[in-house]
Order: sequence, then C-alpha cells, then structure tokens
Amino acid sequence: MTDVLIVGGGPVGLTARALLARWGVRTLLVEKREKLSPFPRSRLVNVRSMEIFRQLGIADTVRSRAFAPRFGRIRFRDTLFGPDFGTAAMTGVHAPIPDSPEFGVVTSQDRLEPTLLAAADDPMVFGAELTGLSISDDGVTAVVGDQTIHARYLLATDGAKSTVRSLLSIGTDGPGALSDMTTVVFDADLSEWSAAEPAGVYATAHGMFLPVYPEGGWAWISPSTSDTDWESLVSQAIGSPVAIKVQRVQQWTITAFVASSFRVGPVFLAGDAAHTVPGAGGLGMNTGLAGVHNLCWKLAASLQGWASGSLLDSYQSERLPVAQITLRQAVANSRLMESAAASRRAQLLAGTPPDDVELPWSQQYFDQLGLVLGVAYGSTVEPGTDYVPTPLPGHRMPHLRLPDGRSTLDALGEWFTVFTPSPDAWQSPAPWPVRIQQVTAWDLGPQDALLVRPDGYIAARLTTPGTWPTPLPT
Repeated sequence: MTDVLIVGGGPVGLTARALLARWGVRTLLVEKREKLSPFPRSRLVNVRSMEIFRQLGIADTVRSRAFAPRFGRIRFRDTLFGPDFGTAAMTGVHAPIPDSPEFGVVTSQDRLEPTLLAAADDPMVFGAELTGLSISDDGVTAVVGDQTIHARYLLATDGAKSTVRSLLSIGTDGPGALSDMTTVVFDADLSEWSAAEPAGVYATAHGMFLPVYPEGGWAWISPSTSDTDWESLVSQAIGSPVAIKVQRVQQWTITAFVASSFRVGPVFLAGDAAHTVPGAGGLGMNTGLAGVHNLCWKLAASLQGWASGSLLDSYQSERLPVAQITLRQAVANSRLMESAAASRRAQLLAGTPPDDVELPWSQQYFDQLGLVLGVAYGSTVEPGTDYVPTPLPGHRMPHLRLPDGRSTLDALGEWFTVFTPSPDAWQSPAPWPVRIQQVTAWDLGPQDALLVRPDGYIAARLTTPGTWPTPLPT
C-alpha cells in the first residue's frame, strides 16, 4: 500500500510527486504513455510557478534550460517574415518584478518534464493505464494494467479526458470543446528574421509560431484543416520560401471546463482533470501547479495526523473558485486572439494596412499578475489586472528581503512559518511543524505574528504568544 497514488505524469502530476516527497509521503505515479511527451505543449512557466520550483530547489535548473528573458514577448505580424505591427511584453517574464524573488520563463513542456521527474526518487511507472477504481473507508483500490494498487489517497492528474473523473461520474461546467487545432513541430533556419527580434510567441494572421528550444526548432499552431501538406501550409504562413523539415504533428482540441467537484472521498482531481482552459495567456498548467501546491501539504498533514479532515475539504473550497475565474480569463484571452487574427485576415483580403489593426492588448492578455499572485482564498472579490501585496489571511505572503538577503518566501518549507518581530515570544511548542522567522514589517505589533502555510498563504494573524489556533486555520 502506498500513501498517495498519482495518476498522470504531466507537469502537474510530476510536481505533486516532488512536493509530497519533500514531506516524506510515499507515492506511486502511473502514466499510461510509454514516455514523457515529445511535444512542446505548455510554454509559459509564470512567476508563481517559479516560486514553487524555487521551494523545490529546481528553479535554477528550469531557468537554465529555458529561453532568455528577452523572449518573454509576443509579436503580432501578418506573416512570420513580416514586420511587427504590434508587440507586448509578458509581465513577470520579460523582466523581474518587485513583488517576487523569481520571474517567469518561456520553456517547452518537454524540457520542463525531465527536470520535474528528476526532482524526486519515488517510483514512476510508464505504460500503466488505470482501468478500475473503488473507494472504501481506508482509501482507494485501483486497477492499473494487471495490478491492483491500494492507496490511502488518489490524486488524478490524468488530463482533460480524465479516466478517474469519468469513473467517478464527476461532471464539468463550461463551454467544453472550442476548436480543433494542429501543432506542427519543424526544423528550419529562421534566424535571419527572428534573432534580432526574439519572442516567445509570434502571432500571425495564419497561425502562431513558437521557438521550441534555445538551440533551435519551431512549432506552428493553427486551426485544423483537411489539407495535410504541412510543408506547404507552414511555408505559406512563414511568408517566404524556406526549407523546412517536419518533425512531428499533433492534432488536438481546445477545451474549456471546470469539474463540478474536485474531490470524492479520498480521490482528488488536479490539473487538466480538474480544469482545462485555452492556452492563450499561459494560464492552464500554471493553475494546476498552484493547485497541487495547495493540496500536497494538506495530504501530508492528514497522513501525519496533525490536521483534521476539514483541512482537506479546503482544497476544493479554495481552488475551485480560482479555476472558475481562470476559465473566464483564458476564454476571454482566446477569443481576443481569434478575433484579432480573423480581423487581420479580412483586412489583408481588403488591402487594409496594418496601422488600422485592433490588437488584443497586453492589459487583457499578459498583464495578469492580479490573477497569478493576487488570488485571495475565501474572498468573493475577483482579482484585477494588477497585484497589490496584502499581508492578510487568505492572501499570498508578500515578498520582502530579509536582512540576510533572502526572500521571505525562502523561509517557507515543509512547515508553518511564524513571521514576528519577537522570535523568543513564539518558542512554545505548536501542534504542527513550525519555524520562526524574525521580521519587522506589515505593521506587526511587538509580539504579533503572521502564521504562514507551507504553500505561502497567510493562515492567521496571531496576537497572543504561546496560543496556537485550533483547529488549524485554512
């Protein structure tokens, strides 16, 4: 028997495996594919996800395999070889921001996943498909291939077509399938037109072009067509005769939904199994990573006996509203991009110059720090475009520099952190793992303290040293 069976080996499942390993929780990850995905797929690791990777000790590795910050930009063109008629920086990616010790990166999912796989030693089995599932008082029993696996909890990160979600008859809310798309991964020498004007995304009237790796390779993403002469289609979208070599082709569907429930007993949904959003704006994978960051310490708390069952209930109450907000923003982003491309194609047919193009400007598309860093658990107020640091319960703890140069986020780990001006006053034993960090900030009184969860969210503001809140506040 294992503590947590993780079903699905994409970025979210692999990150959960790494987080749980830090807590000493035994996991087994099963993945129905025979190997990690060879496709670029998710491309943007936002600043919040990089904070999670910083906590795991892998942020520098992820960054070293990613594009340089100057690629954190989107460019709008008629064809890839045409001039920009608009450009926007990806906020929190193109350059550091004052609100975090980290900044996001542009990288391909197939570059990210090996780093996540290496972040833990717990077993992972490829080519292992879950086909059956039952729930009992002591956990779950799963049929995986020809094996029966018992686990105290099951975490389903098995994608938009989640087998676990289907077996549990969990419904979904949202528009569902939006459009069929094709990704063509190809090799070509495009440096003459792209090296001086780098970008993570080149949005053209004939599809999007993405550099795949710093050392080379490209992907073209476009609505699916009955024409499968990929070389000709890509060359036409490039806008100039260039020799290309198609490496891989993937056809897929943009879907948009949120599961009606994130939990059934000891089974939890996360990542695309819980919420699938269009890729415009880079919100999908990152929302899943934040979700398992929220959940994994709670699973550890339950397994190690220092939290009540209500703590696990908070996973759904906290993260499902975030998924619904994210879905609305991502669908809006996608429609902005589709509208801009369709409008420009019509203008091209009419011979209209690009000066009259209306763009899906960055305030709506990439200026999303309010959503990335400013989500407040328990609040009914949706975050706006901007992020405003707030040292109140339910909010992400603000980043400040400590006297030794570390960030306040660096004081977090597999424990609760008490931030206080008076460390000696808070030395009494707590009912859960605690470390004390001296800080003079946030209008804390001489013996006041902020109790911060392992995922960096403020659990409570404390005013009486030696008195710990029970039950553990969420």
